Amino acid sequence: MIAEIGLAALWLAAALAALQLIAGSLSLTGKAESLTGTVRPVAIVQGALALLAFAALIALFARTDLSVKLVAMNSHSAKPLIFKIAAAWGNHEGSMLLWVTVMGLAGAFVAQFERRLPEKTMLATLAGQAFVSLGFYAFLLISSNPFERLNPPAGEGNGLNPLLQDIGLAFHPPTLYLGYVGLSVAFSFAIGALLTRQVGPAFAKAMRPWVLGAWIFLTLGITAGSYWAYYELGWGGWWFWDPVENASLMPWLAATALLHSVSVLASRDALRIWTVMLGVVAFSMSMVGTFLVRSGILTSVHAFAVDPERGSFILVLLAIYIGGALTLFGLRAATVSEGKQFALVSREGALVFNNVMLTAILGIVLFGTLYPLVTEVFDTKVSVGPPYFNPVGAVFFVPMVLILMVGPLLRWRKDSFARIAKVLILPVILMLGAVAVVLGIAEYRGIDGALPFVGIVLAAGLAIASLLPLRERNLLRTPLTTWGMVLAHLGVAVALFGMAVESAYKVEKLVAARVGETTSVGPWKVELRGIEPVPGPNWTAIEADLLASYKGGATSAVKPQSRSFWTPPQMTTESALLTRWNGQLYAVIGDEAQDGRWQLRLWWKPFVTLIWFGGIMIALGGLLSLIGRVAADIRRGVARGRIADRHESRAQ
Repeated sequence: MIAEIGLAALWLAAALAALQLIAGSLSLTGKAESLTGTVRPVAIVQGALALLAFAALIALFARTDLSVKLVAMNSHSAKPLIFKIAAAWGNHEGSMLLWVTVMGLAGAFVAQFERRLPEKTMLATLAGQAFVSLGFYAFLLISSNPFERLNPPAGEGNGLNPLLQDIGLAFHPPTLYLGYVGLSVAFSFAIGALLTRQVGPAFAKAMRPWVLGAWIFLTLGITAGSYWAYYELGWGGWWFWDPVENASLMPWLAATALLHSVSVLASRDALRIWTVMLGVVAFSMSMVGTFLVRSGILTSVHAFAVDPERGSFILVLLAIYIGGALTLFGLRAATVSEGKQFALVSREGALVFNNVMLTAILGIVLFGTLYPLVTEVFDTKVSVGPPYFNPVGAVFFVPMVLILMVGPLLRWRKDSFARIAKVLILPVILMLGAVAVVLGIAEYRGIDGALPFVGIVLAAGLAIASLLPLRERNLLRTPLTTWGMVLAHLGVAVALFGMAVESAYKVEKLVAARVGETTSVGPWKVELRGIEPVPGPNWTAIEADLLASYKGGATSAVKPQSRSFWTPPQMTTESALLTRWNGQLYAVIGDEAQDGRWQLRLWWKPFVTLIWFGGIMIALGGLLSLIGRVAADIRRGVARGRIADRHESRAQ
């Protein structure tokens, strides 16, 4: 019965999305003004029904209802409850239902709380959101029904992919989807503003919280995904430029550019066309990522679908949404006024420069992701990886970081570099100091390539430059938005430093050791104490008992595993991490050799944890800015209410 309730809720939500689209569109034409008042309530109910459908799916997975095909294919009665629940979105159909649920709830929140936009633009925005939602509802109901029954029910489920049986699955996909769908709201705002030709500060102020929220969730999702792959896959890396990794990075790059543009439009009434275009591009990148992951053209632990028909459906949606939006942009862009002017040397100018750099990096990533897929059509397999992405991306990333040091110090509208020259002496000194330190270390410990060297130097300069906007301020009275900017930029410096140092100075060793033997990796000595079998809830494992000491100090236990799952049958490698303030010891156990030795793969990764710590700092900076913006809007709303009350009392 739960499955039927979920399916009925999904059909009703789709019907309301169609009604929302029709009512909103007709209201814009003036032919059915009586429907105007129904658009907001319909959007709210649609979101509630989508949430009901998703809650039903979670209930089915939690109770392991094997009469539902999706549950039988992706769950098992012996799995821990947390993985049963996470399995609800750890598959193609469930992840798409999560997508439309978040989209429906986002539309409901916009309908319930957004009152700053002119009503005509609000109607156009909700109609645009319904148009996007309707395509995904159709996709679920026609080709990917999550509530399809099995007759007779399965005796037992197939289980979830063992690589996905990790707590990361409970966090990583939902945060990414919240980011993707937040960009769909920004897309709807952009479409609504283009339709009504009302692109201005009010539009940007309504759009900004959604862009900022989407950007925060994308940042957290990418950070969590990177760490999840780092410790779960046992390969020792934190980023591989895999197409599925790029599918989440591309929307983040576009959202970062959009976030800065929409802030300029909201506060300075500039960059109108640029903001609308980035709103379209950001959601377009989300759609491209959705197509890559769910079309079946990629083979990955993240790529859920393998049915080409589903891929064709998504490709049609992609063409309709992106093609239609770009067509509308081309028709209406000329009718949007340019906004206020600014000098090249100004904070706006710095933001535009960095947006161009971000857009260029986005183009590089998009080309490198799609090019192998295109060549494969012509029976030519090409691998595009770090040798392409790292140096080509650095061409645009390096000047972007340099301008990031300067931009927040510039004044709006017009400024000169001469005014801030003295302030920039400190970052320059720190960068020169970093050069001297790295070159000094290089005398006895070489550095792996020029890019890590450049990264360390830039990180040092950016770390101090990011704090300079706080100079000569009363820190207790500094707005949260300023604190957010400072923390986010400092997070970029911290993450960049972690990436550069890990790339430059990591140490890797592959050994075949007998029980009782000791090996060295970097400053660590690691002894293999024994090999033991370990039982799990739905797996068994061979566990290595390692004893590690840092520079002859106290010893700590490290226990990597090789797990054998039986639902479904699969071997996985579970790395073991020993974390210090200055890095991580990373250990993986391999197979047993014929002479009784065991393969061990060990890494010493200095300051690698700063990569994810920096990512969290960036997201927290965004959260501070969001809180500051919302608090400021509330204060302005209260002030307007008081003024209105005074006017009313005087009139009486």
